[in-house]
Amino acid sequence: MRIILALVMSLFVGMSVLAQTATSAPAGPEMWPSTAPTMHTANAPVIRPTPPGPSYQSAPSRPISVKDAVILGVVEGLTEYLPVSSTGHLILAGTAMGLTEQTNEPGLMGKKLKKNDAIDSFDIVIQLGAILAVLGLYSRRVGQMALGAVGGATALLRGQDVNARLDVDQKAGLKLLGLLMVAFMPAAIVGLLTHKWIEANLFGPLPVAYALAIGGVLMIVVEFWYRRTPGRTRITSLDQMNVTQALFIGLMQVLSMWPGTSRSMITIVAALIIGLDMLAAAEFSFLLALPTLGAATLYSAYKHHNELMQAAGPIALTVGVVVSAITAAIAVKAFVKWLTRHGLTPFGVYRILLAGALLWYLSGK
Repeated sequence: MRIILALVMSLFVGMSVLAQTATSAPAGPEMWPSTAPTMHTANAPVIRPTPPGPSYQSAPSRPISVKDAVILGVVEGLTEYLPVSSTGHLILAGTAMGLTEQTNEPGLMGKKLKKNDAIDSFDIVIQLGAILAVLGLYSRRVGQMALGAVGGATALLRGQDVNARLDVDQKAGLKLLGLLMVAFMPAAIVGLLTHKWIEANLFGPLPVAYALAIGGVLMIVVEFWYRRTPGRTRITSLDQMNVTQALFIGLMQVLSMWPGTSRSMITIVAALIIGLDMLAAAEFSFLLALPTLGAATLYSAYKHHNELMQAAGPIALTVGVVVSAITAAIAVKAFVKWLTRHGLTPFGVYRILLAGALLWYLSGK
């Protein structure tokens, strides 16, 4: 119940920030030159106004403050591993806080957001905190995979048989690492090919609302089926998984690129469909976040380093990462306990209610 209350409180914080922004934010400078006729002399050339180009911002309309970093860090840490969509909540939070804004340009669903490399990258880079949380909480599994990888690489370099060289624990770690790489690859490939189109057309409140609603219904339906098949033999340990199951989860993870879907939700649901039990599904989802979020974080930090430093600076960025790590660690531990008692359905209900509130709000704009 505490998790649901925390999510509701974060929603109220966002709504209050939105109201404050709407009533107190000063008017910013004009984005484009005035279209009024230009005064000129007989000898001076006539200067025509430059028409607006594509909706693009390299930095937010205002800097990302430490207070902004704390709020975004809490939202990221609280929602990254819960099946409610961190990206969707960060888009809503950024819009409510005035860090992003909509254009009049129509998109696939509603108006497009202004392209903003700085805030987009900030939202991605603070995922490092969520990564650190899982590295700490699942250090035994991570260490097992690391030892298996080192042992396997050493055996190959020495021309030895890998199976003969590794002990049982190292073999299990190397196998799990391979399964995670198989599950990671579909999203990595599709993401590289489609991320620009997705950012241009699906990063907005309306697509998020639809994805929240559809995902909520999917969670409730899958859990209902899961509870109705108690006699089915289920996988209780990741050591029992195979490549086909990992690939299926990876293919389903591609759907999480639609903001509002939730990477955590879709991978847990996929794992339940193919036979994992609830806790094993959650563990695989958490570990799969390491390569998925890690690759996105490194790519975004490298590509948009200058924009990040200009808009946020090292202090706000560090605060966002630290707050995200602490919040994510608390959320993961609470979520695991929650699953054993209450399952996924309450999160599905939360998603549907939030989607309904968003659609009602957007319909009045």
